[in-house]
Amino acid sequence: MQFAHINDIAIHYRLIGAVTDKPLIVFINSLGTDFRIWRDVTLSLAGAHTILLYDKRGHGLSDIGQVPYSIEELATDLAGLLDQLGVKNAIVCGLSVGGLIAQALYQRRPELVRALVLSNTAHRIGTAEMWDERIAAVEAKGLAAIADGVLERWFTPAFRRPENVAYAGYRNMLVRQPVAGYAGTCAAIRDADYTDAAGKIAVPVLCIAGDQDGSTPPDLVRSTAKLIPGARFEIIRDAGHIPCVEQPEALLAVLRGFFESVKTGEKSHE
Repeated sequence: MQFAHINDIAIHYRLIGAVTDKPLIVFINSLGTDFRIWRDVTLSLAGAHTILLYDKRGHGLSDIGQVPYSIEELATDLAGLLDQLGVKNAIVCGLSVGGLIAQALYQRRPELVRALVLSNTAHRIGTAEMWDERIAAVEAKGLAAIADGVLERWFTPAFRRPENVAYAGYRNMLVRQPVAGYAGTCAAIRDADYTDAAGKIAVPVLCIAGDQDGSTPPDLVRSTAKLIPGARFEIIRDAGHIPCVEQPEALLAVLRGFFESVKTGEKSHE
């Protein structure tokens, strides 16, 4: 396991490959998960790309730190990790809150970002009232109390079959995250709004939606793509909020096409 001391906390990360001239892709996981959600995707990409995975603060094996968080603070953690590893000009792929972190990283440190993949995310996610209710619920009753409702938005009915042992595993991943870290990240999402910043993004961008995503539905993701000059928009069929788990091969096909266009300098298109 690899750890880095960033902004007074321990960050758990995994670097697959060397930081060289080979294209480097950073994957940022969603609320309530750790970087293991990217396993099937990164296994296929490793070799052709250098891969950086990490657990944002309050998740996985990273420290919790001071709560609540802001998206800018979470982006500063990522920038610190990239600086420590000597990474520049990375393709940054963020899922859900990870997509907000990716947008904040570009806003604060654009020299670190070669291109953005905004998966199942938006310029703004949910309402303040919704996030305040979520925070109150988990602080009062724990993550198990909200898990079933969350998982209905994460995964399609086909994936949520009782006989699917992977579904049980991802439920365990959710309920075993630290409550303080989860609630602190909810507050960061609640306060984040990149509506104005989206129009100023000047690198290639791919926006991805799951056709059955109950957290960031396709129309919301499409609205974000329309704010970003030249952004591509793609829908992954038979997927909820976490297509890297449900439909990794379909997601890989979309990612590879985008990565090739970034490599060749092809202009994005909606």
